[in-house]
Amino acid sequence: MSHRRPRSRPLPHYSSIAAPLLALTLADLSAATLASDCPAPGQWQREGNVVDTATLMAELAEHRVVLLGEQHERLAHHRWQLHTLAGLHAREPGMAVGLEMLPRKAQPALDAWVAGELDEAAFLAESDWLGAWGYDPEFYLPILHFARMQRIPLLALNVTPALRQRLTAEGWEAVPVAERHGITPPAAASAGYREALAAIYANHPSEGEYEAGLERFIDAQLVWDRAMAQGLAEATEEAALVVGLMGQGHVSYGHGVPHQLADLGIDAAVSLLPWQRDDDCTPPEGVADALFTLGDETAFEPPEPQRLGILIAAHEDGVRVVGVGEQSLAEALGLVEGDLIVEAAGRPVRRPVELTDLVHRQTPGTLLPLTVTRNGVTEELLARFPLRDGVR
Repeated sequence: MSHRRPRSRPLPHYSSIAAPLLALTLADLSAATLASDCPAPGQWQREGNVVDTATLMAELAEHRVVLLGEQHERLAHHRWQLHTLAGLHAREPGMAVGLEMLPRKAQPALDAWVAGELDEAAFLAESDWLGAWGYDPEFYLPILHFARMQRIPLLALNVTPALRQRLTAEGWEAVPVAERHGITPPAAASAGYREALAAIYANHPSEGEYEAGLERFIDAQLVWDRAMAQGLAEATEEAALVVGLMGQGHVSYGHGVPHQLADLGIDAAVSLLPWQRDDDCTPPEGVADALFTLGDETAFEPPEPQRLGILIAAHEDGVRVVGVGEQSLAEALGLVEGDLIVEAAGRPVRRPVELTDLVHRQTPGTLLPLTVTRNGVTEELLARFPLRDGVR
């Protein structure tokens, strides 16, 4: 049975403002000055004015789609998402939650989790959480438990990187509809979105001709956005309210998923983001339909995970290094672009996530043996992760 209600007047939507780098935090972006009173931590603001939480939740619950953007490694962002989900669910029990984190093939695992048929370990294994997403599941488990306890449907919105690559390389018509989950070709990127994506692409190492590589990068991002938008749109046929959890780059300035939703006939999607106050109390103008003000959550964030400082890609013989950060541990270790890391801690590595997960779990001051192949020559390297301030 459908729970849909008539659509209410949409919140203001911003789709024509050029977006800055999607990788930047909201406090880093250029801004227009707010009204005189600066929102306090815990307060929502809309168009520069504080809005009562109960009033906002009541309005949001009348919409078809609400998007909650995040920085994936910010614990405070996931806590904010959980609290917002609870507020929306109190207003609209006929809610569903869509997740960027998992591809559609993980839907059976999500269904079994909500039904209470899997424990945490079994769910993470059956969904291939680390392979599909890679970010620490501890950030997301409170949200997943909330959905399970309330029997809120969870929806896998994403597609696999292999399908994104195939659609980008072969074109939409070359991939049968059934093999692309019925996803339709995306609307063209707006000028502002292209500008933001080009800025990101320019900061990453690439292979081949720049312009062709940029177009492939943009096309892949559009596949990503369209897949999530279509999953959300289809869910509105059954759920009264669908809430999407995804990276803030897919949400900001009305680009990305909101743009694709509008092309699918849902032009009243609402975008929400957490915002860390800066000294001038000046959030970016038009970045979202409403912002939640965070206090200083630094003391409550987990330590930064360990990093080698490399960009890596899958390779049939190991994990290939495609970029090395300046002044990084990898640079000091002597790793260079083109190296193949074939073993870490004495175990073979075949997928980037295997190496990333192992590195993230290293504690300060520990050593990680790496077996590296370069031009057919194998070498043993020893990565020493530095001590953090206050750690002895």
